[in-house]
Amino acid sequence: MKMTTEEAFVKTLQMHGIDNAFGIIGSAFMPISDLFPKAGITFWDCAHEGSGGMMADGYTRASGKMSMMIAQNGPGITNFVTAVKTAYWNHTPLLLITPQAANRTIGQGGFQETEQMALFKDMVAYQEEVRDPVRIAEVLNRVIMNAKRLSAPAQINIPRDVWTHVVDIELPVPVEFERPAGGADAIAEAAKLLSEAKFPVILNGAGVVIGGAIPASMALAERLDAPVCVGYQHNDAFPGSHRLFAGPLGYNGSKAAMELISKADVVLALGTRLNPFSTLPGYGLDYWPKQAKIIQVDINPNRIGLTKKVTIGIIADAKKVAESILAKLSPNAGNAGRDERKNLISTTKSRWAQELSSMDHEDDDPGTTWNQRARASKPDWMSPRMAWRAIQSALPKHAIISSDIGNNCAIGNAYPTFEEGRKYLAPGLFGPCGYGLPSIIGAKIACRDVPVIGFAGDGAFGIAVTELTAIGRKEWPPITMVVFRNYQWGAEKRNSTLWYNDNFVGTELDPQVSYADLAKACGLQGVKARTQDELRDALAKAVDDQMNHGKTTLIEAMINQELGEPFRRDAMKKPVEVAGISASDMRPQILA
Repeated sequence: MKMTTEEAFVKTLQMHGIDNAFGIIGSAFMPISDLFPKAGITFWDCAHEGSGGMMADGYTRASGKMSMMIAQNGPGITNFVTAVKTAYWNHTPLLLITPQAANRTIGQGGFQETEQMALFKDMVAYQEEVRDPVRIAEVLNRVIMNAKRLSAPAQINIPRDVWTHVVDIELPVPVEFERPAGGADAIAEAAKLLSEAKFPVILNGAGVVIGGAIPASMALAERLDAPVCVGYQHNDAFPGSHRLFAGPLGYNGSKAAMELISKADVVLALGTRLNPFSTLPGYGLDYWPKQAKIIQVDINPNRIGLTKKVTIGIIADAKKVAESILAKLSPNAGNAGRDERKNLISTTKSRWAQELSSMDHEDDDPGTTWNQRARASKPDWMSPRMAWRAIQSALPKHAIISSDIGNNCAIGNAYPTFEEGRKYLAPGLFGPCGYGLPSIIGAKIACRDVPVIGFAGDGAFGIAVTELTAIGRKEWPPITMVVFRNYQWGAEKRNSTLWYNDNFVGTELDPQVSYADLAKACGLQGVKARTQDELRDALAKAVDDQMNHGKTTLIEAMINQELGEPFRRDAMKKPVEVAGISASDMRPQILA
């Protein structure tokens, strides 16, 4: 069938139902973007491509539907780098479209030219370049299928002179695939271990959310009366109200989860790669059960046993494995110590809930006084924990929330719980600042009938603040954004208090800047909240304005400069002066 290359491209997108694109317009892909309105594809023209990529991540994570990222070749594409790597470690299936300099000029160092395939080599799960116009639909179809199969971004690189050709082409047929169910022997062995366990614990990861395995993991947990922990930034991988939910492991997570998993003799790590950050000691507890037998389930074989010693590895879909293990448990499974275990789960959770609710400030390490000084300097300002308690009191139970990277967002790790998956968007293990705002915008585009609230520290928010200039247009849906305003890069400042004697290099922000006023200047609502009551009421009103009046609100939560735990105690140590450094050794440069 005769058609243009751009018609073949768009028809292939339509076959896969990919109807949302994020980026900034450029001449290199105008032949296809010109067809987007006619094809039923919406192009969301953001303020910066990096934020556009995180919008795509938020859209797909909230909805489960693939979206695409596209921009001008060269600098437009390089701006996607951080977002693509973030999506990779978030296991988000995205289509990365990278228009390239023309074949006839590539390699000459022309306008907006760079090596785009090499750039994304270790940031995507699959990549392919279109070699001939007649192959454009074939290649695109394969890239999309690999993004779905590998649950990660996949890249199609398209020299710009591939467009506007008339080709005789047969459109490819998408091939659906069934997720692997795991080997029969491994499933049987895992069921035997769990049947004989005296203190089984289930650890849910992203694969449980992505694979729709929450009900299956719940049924298995109830059969065994096993506590369920979740990985770092995966608070939505199990219902928060469930009697067996223990909370998140890792940085500023749930002490109850840490205490319970430390007692495990068998751990079922379901849909998780057991990343190192999710199992770091917390609250002074080195809780990972080093003598326990570990059953690790991951759809990617390369991640089995990557970080922890594993007894049984199962390469499979989390839902199918949970269902299969449940069916093969012995009649007596979970009976050993069942009553004592149930009581311990209940009392441990209750004790932690009381402790968490009573926390209102951050303690100083021995020999340091920063937090004491921070409270004294602004005695009437909220602490980060006071802010999070106010937020929790106003947060709708069915809301989707996003969280940025930074000290104040990290302090909030233990607070939010959810009753279903695809509700909690966080930057993941690549950990970019500037994720909170764009990801929640993408989530709202995907889920118009759900309240969405983003959270960010003021440093991280500054990276994405330009999106305020884009989202006030009538076609963009309303969102609510909370910015923790303490005029500092908190995570880095915390390192300075512990290891560098309060030598604060590059940690301070301009106190003259008001993000609430910036929001107003962009035609949005901007509010400052200085107390818990003000923050609670402002958030409740902002959500009402979002859902019932179509208004976007930015709330500046004014907090003191207290700092929570550092991200990595194991990665830092006190420096030692040997040779000594003096400014007098600085030589003037000799100019050519």
